[in-house]
Amino acid sequence: MSDRAVVSSSKVPNLTLQPLSILVLHGPNLNLLGQREPGIYGSLTLAEINHLLAAEGLKLQVEIFAVQSNHEGVLVDTIHEALGKHQGILINAGAYTHTSVALRDALSGVNLPTVEVHLSNIYRREDFRHHSYIAAIAIGQISGFGVQSYLLGLQALVHHLRKDKV
Repeated sequence: MSDRAVVSSSKVPNLTLQPLSILVLHGPNLNLLGQREPGIYGSLTLAEINHLLAAEGLKLQVEIFAVQSNHEGVLVDTIHEALGKHQGILINAGAYTHTSVALRDALSGVNLPTVEVHLSNIYRREDFRHHSYIAAIAIGQISGFGVQSYLLGLQALVHHLRKDKV
């Protein structure tokens, strides 16, 4: 007699992941990455960061939609438009992190799971950078790991979105 195990396909859980769409928002001055203060922000350009996020998205089976703007209203409008299109938001609001109640209210208003990321450790910088209007309404914040902050933030957001689905 053989010791083969036979498993009915009806008892094997379906591990096909539902596709997710993640909005990645980059705030003011992040279009200058690669040339602006590389000692603080690193040498990668925004296009390179977006490429790495797209590659990580493929591994995680999520679509990445990246938007950068230097204008607060454009970022607010993009957040509003995310409702019904995206399941989560990954945001580096740049300087608006420390100043924008409008971004905070837009994120709170759409109520999509949001992870805040920063290339530099905002708590090891100037005092005015220590406060984030976004942190209190985000599911988490990752800062200080350079481009890895974005990738870790994406991984955490996807894990959060899928934790009860598998």
